[in-house]
Amino acid sequence: MYKNLAAAFAAASVVATVWAQGPATPKLPQSPASPPALKAAFVYLTPVLDAGWTRQHDEGRRALQQALGTRVQTSAVDSVPEGADAERVLRDLAASGNRLIFTTSFGYTEPVMRVARDFPQVKFESVTGFKRADNVATANARYYEGRYLSGIAAARASKTGVAGFVVGFPIPEVLQGINAFTLGMRSINPQATVKVVWLDTWFDPPREREAAMALFNENVDVVSFQVASTAVMQAAQERGRMAIAYHSDMRKDGPDAQLLAVTHQWGDYYTARARAVLDGAWKSQDTWGGVRDGMIRVEGFGPRLPAAARQEVLQRQQQMAEGRLHPFQAGAQPIRDNQGRIRIPAGERLTDAQILQMDWLAEGVQARLPH
Repeated sequence: MYKNLAAAFAAASVVATVWAQGPATPKLPQSPASPPALKAAFVYLTPVLDAGWTRQHDEGRRALQQALGTRVQTSAVDSVPEGADAERVLRDLAASGNRLIFTTSFGYTEPVMRVARDFPQVKFESVTGFKRADNVATANARYYEGRYLSGIAAARASKTGVAGFVVGFPIPEVLQGINAFTLGMRSINPQATVKVVWLDTWFDPPREREAAMALFNENVDVVSFQVASTAVMQAAQERGRMAIAYHSDMRKDGPDAQLLAVTHQWGDYYTARARAVLDGAWKSQDTWGGVRDGMIRVEGFGPRLPAAARQEVLQRQQQMAEGRLHPFQAGAQPIRDNQGRIRIPAGERLTDAQILQMDWLAEGVQARLPH
């Protein structure tokens, strides 16, 4: 939808009027021209849909444009496959005067690193990426925080105690989400279980729908997901089941199905990073923000979540923002994986490094990691 489309925000230049009153009259000095706008480009894996992962990043782009006005000129290229196509698009963007490029998929990491080496004057923001350089920063959000909160809601609403999870790939970010969701559910219902379907793709609406339908046939009455479309929410609406919206509020697609939405808020981060380029203060850094930073929040509560449960979730979110609740903090009992091994000893909490390297599934998850 935004392929090769640049939002036309040109910086206006001010030209002083020169008065001609004879050769002896000096010319008035010209007013300095406004500096050229910062060209900032965004690269998206999927189309910009009404809701979902890419929609939230494009909302962030729009917030950046609105915040900085004529100081910035943003554009976006969507539906860019990971791999050789991504590298080609990135080279074109860097060569066409973009001084700041945001990429929004884990799979763009290597193309970003290759292009960044050849364009040291361009700043790259690798969202969900895992490699940095002098001109490459990384950023991600603590999605697992919202997942834990949504698990509480799922446990309060579920009649079967069996939830489902439709996901793309078994990367640490996804495993964090599955585990936090399960731990959130089991904080309310210690017998709750979660069934997982691995799709090996981030965006395939027909397969996403099919996976949700298969889970509903296995006694699942509430489903979560980490894929890029609204197909799972639509399937829940069709079958009269419940779903946790992810990335965006999806009540438009599941007015009766949605329990709540875990939403991602990128506008402030994108604006701050563009402002840093304009001010000459940009530095390579790694950002990992969550509820406390306003990058993750729960909202969009649906009619099937009882009012008391809604209040409970909001209270837990406030505790999380204050640092008093951590999804990967064990209480009096240790937290085990689904093979029975202790992963978090009693009274201990995982470090950020341990969370980032997560390679296990929590007790209660009825699945194995794909090979």
